[in-house]
Amino acid sequence: MRVLICDPLAENALARLREGGVEVTVKTGMSPEELAHELAQGYEAIVVRSATKVRKPALDAAVGLKLIVRAGVGLDNVDADHARAKGIEVVNTPRASSDSVAELALAHMFALARSLPQATQSIRDGKWEKKAFVGIELQGRTLGVVGIGRIGQALARRALALGMKVIASDKFVIQSPLPEVPLIPLPDLLAQSDFVSLHVPADPAGPVIGAAEIARMKDGAYLINCARGEVVDEGALLAALRSGKLAGAGLDVFAVEPPTNLELVRHPKVTLTPHIGAQTREAQERIGGEVVEILLQRARAG
Repeated sequence: MRVLICDPLAENALARLREGGVEVTVKTGMSPEELAHELAQGYEAIVVRSATKVRKPALDAAVGLKLIVRAGVGLDNVDADHARAKGIEVVNTPRASSDSVAELALAHMFALARSLPQATQSIRDGKWEKKAFVGIELQGRTLGVVGIGRIGQALARRALALGMKVIASDKFVIQSPLPEVPLIPLPDLLAQSDFVSLHVPADPAGPVIGAAEIARMKDGAYLINCARGEVVDEGALLAALRSGKLAGAGLDVFAVEPPTNLELVRHPKVTLTPHIGAQTREAQERIGGEVVEILLQRARAG
């Protein structure tokens, strides 16, 4: 079995693949044209993360491709429908990074609630502004989880342990998987939540959170996005931060990455991370392990 690794994968995962008799080629940082040329050389499977975009031209150029493994959750960087129409299976590793993403969302909540970036910078500037950073407790606040899949559930459990009230909205789920977390319509969730955390895929119809949705949110609420940048209308978010409608936002993802909306990323009420939801040692090991199991299973099956 010939496998093309298009984005970095843990070295121990690569070693296990080779030990299992898989012929592994690692070529990262390819342009779309380079990817198309490489796939024309004949690979049965490719492994990508979020950096490599597997679009129609590359799929049409591929020779013998049977499987695309997305090492991670979202499939927005793969033209999955076109791949499946060509008989190419597309799979991901949804379980591996759930806890890491949930903990990052929670970290943004803590950072916003206690002004951690501002307080850190203040001390670095030689100041001692104890009275300038009056925060809030998460305990007793309401967290609205938009998308109660694996990541949403992982965040909800952690928030419940902190003494938060947790509510959820999910247009694909009829019954909540967590008895302590009621499912309610999105407009109601927005109106009731002190923190809103997004854990949904990008919607081709447009942002899940735009100006109308922000208008429904509580004055002084916080918005957390560790899902996909396209889920939030960044212009509407910036306007809400400027006006004080929202007290802050925690962003791990952006409409364009690296972000080009400099006013948003420089806004003092925003905490920022560079799309690192899955970037923990534990998640990387689990992702590599899931990729290995998928590929070795296919190799054994012939």
